[in-house]
Amino acid sequence: MKAPRRFQRSQARNSTTPPGLDRPKDDIIGMRLNKYLAHSGVASRRQAAELIKAGKCQVNGEVQKSPGYQIEEGDVVVVAGKEVSPDEQFVYILLNKPKNVITTTSDEMDRTTVMDLLGDPNLDNYRLFPVGRLDKDTTGLLLITNDGDTAKRLTHPSHEVVKTYHATLDRDFSEMDLTKMQIGYDLEDGPFAVDWVRFAKEDDRQTVALQIHIGRNRIVRRAFDELGYTVQRLDRVYFGGLTKKDLPRGFWRFLSEEEVRMVRHFS
Repeated sequence: MKAPRRFQRSQARNSTTPPGLDRPKDDIIGMRLNKYLAHSGVASRRQAAELIKAGKCQVNGEVQKSPGYQIEEGDVVVVAGKEVSPDEQFVYILLNKPKNVITTTSDEMDRTTVMDLLGDPNLDNYRLFPVGRLDKDTTGLLLITNDGDTAKRLTHPSHEVVKTYHATLDRDFSEMDLTKMQIGYDLEDGPFAVDWVRFAKEDDRQTVALQIHIGRNRIVRRAFDELGYTVQRLDRVYFGGLTKKDLPRGFWRFLSEEEVRMVRHFS
C-alpha cells in the first residue's frame, strides 16, 4: 500500500505518476457523444447534450447534432475549437477529509476544497472529482476519481452502498432512542433506516456508530435532530468496502489494485 500524503499548500510535491488503471479501448468505442463530452470534462451529460444539439460539437471536422452518436475508433471530437477526449487512465484516491473543507472541485468563494488537499502536480492533468458529498463539517472517507461509471454506481440509490458513521452528540444518547433508531422512523423526505446502530464505545454514550445504505442530504444529522439531539462531530469511517486504516485525518493515498477491483465491480 502506498504511504498516505498530506496536503501542503506552499510546497509542491515530488511524486511518481499516480498508479491507476489503463482505460480499456472498448470503454470509449460505442460511447454516446454526450457521455464522451462529460467524461472529457466539458460539461455534465445533460449540458453536453444541449451543446451538441446547438451545433457546438464537431466529429471528424463535421458538426454533429445528435447526442446519441456513438463514438467510433479514430474519431476526433472538437468543442469550441479544442480537441477533447477522456483521460486514458483511471485514477482512484482515498482521502480522509478534515473539517471545514468543501466537497467540490472548485469554490467561487475561494474556500479550501477537497481537490486543494491533493496538492500534487502530477494529478493536474486528470479530470478528478469527488464521489458523493460530505458537508463542510463532516470528516472522513471520500473517494476521488475520474471514473464516472464507477462513481455513478457508488452513489446511485439502487446500489445501496454501505456507509458507516460515528456521530458525537451534544448529550448522552438514551437506550430508548437507540431502540427507536434501530426500528426506524420517518423524516420529512422519507423513511430513515439503519442496518445497525450501537454505541461506538461501551463507556461513551455520546458517540454513536451506525451503518446505513441510504444517502440523502445530511440524513444522519437530520435523523438525530428528529430525536432531539445535535450532532457535534460526524465522521465517515467506512464507505463501500474502504476503511480509514492507516490513513490519518487530512491525508490521502491511491487505492490498491485489490481496492480498485472492488470499487469498479461493486454492484
